[in-house]
Amino acid sequence: MYSDFHVHTYYSDDSGYPMEDVVKDAIKKGITDICFTDHVDYGIKPDQNELTDEVRLAIRSVVKYTKDYNVDYPAYVAEIKSLQEKYSDKINIRMGMEFGLQVHTIPQFQKLYDSYDFDFIIMSCHQVEDKEFWRQDFQKGRTQDEYNQRYYDEILGQVKNFHDYSVLGHLDLISRYDKAGLYPFEKVKNKITEILKIVIADGKGIEINTSSVRYGIKDKDGNSELTPSKEILKLYKELGGRILTIGSDSHAPDHLGTHIKEQLAVAKEIGLTEICTFEKMTPVFHKI
Repeated sequence: MYSDFHVHTYYSDDSGYPMEDVVKDAIKKGITDICFTDHVDYGIKPDQNELTDEVRLAIRSVVKYTKDYNVDYPAYVAEIKSLQEKYSDKINIRMGMEFGLQVHTIPQFQKLYDSYDFDFIIMSCHQVEDKEFWRQDFQKGRTQDEYNQRYYDEILGQVKNFHDYSVLGHLDLISRYDKAGLYPFEKVKNKITEILKIVIADGKGIEINTSSVRYGIKDKDGNSELTPSKEILKLYKELGGRILTIGSDSHAPDHLGTHIKEQLAVAKEIGLTEICTFEKMTPVFHKI
C-alpha cells in the first residue's frame, strides 16, 4: 500500500495541476490510494458559490483553475466521482478537502462539511486573524514568541470547537515561515501536548507532510526535519496517538508521492507502526 493523502489540483487557488493528470501520474508512480484535498480558506477567499454560474464557469474557462477563490464545489465533486468510476480498477480515489480553519470561520466550514459526503478532511491553520503566514502578514509587528504562541493558541481553539475533521495538517506549519529561525520546541511543548491530548481523545489524528523536504526544513542540528517535527511525532506516540496519515502536499507533478517511503521509515524508527487511509471519514489502518 502506497498512499498520498494530501494532494492539490487546479481546484486549489495555488495549483494548475489537472485532476485527471494527477490520477494518471499517481498510477504511473505506483500509488495505490490517493485523496484529493483542495484548499478552502474562509476569511481570506470568497466562495465561487457566491458568484453566478455564468461567472463561475467563465473563470474556469479562462484560468483553468480557481485562482483567488475557494473550491468550485459542484464541479469538484462531479469530477472526483467521474474519475472514481473511470479508474476504479487501477487506484483508490477518495474525496477530501483541506480546511484552512480559523476559530471565527468554524460556522462556514461546518456548513460546507454538512453539504457533502467527504472521505477525509485535513484541518490546517494557514492564517490567523485573516493574516497569512507565507506573506509575513501575521508575523509583522509581533515578536517570535508572540506569533508562535498565538499560532498554537489558535489551533487549540480549533480542536476544542470543531470536530468534523480527520487529521491536523502540518501541525507546526508556522516554522516553515519563521524568518527568526527555529523556535525552541520546549517553549510550545505544553500547548502542543494539550492540542494532541484533545485530538487523541476526539478520535482524530495528525499527518506527516513530506513537503518539508522541498521547503528545506531543518532541525536544531541542521539535519533534514519532518513536518511535524520528530519531537512532535514522538510526543504524539507517547500520548497514545495512533491515527497517522502521510501526504506530499503536492501542487505539481514533481511533488506527487515524493519522500513518502523514506519518511514512513523515519516514523517507524520513532515507534509509529501504522499508517491510515480514510473512507467515509473512517480510518483504515495499515502496517508500515
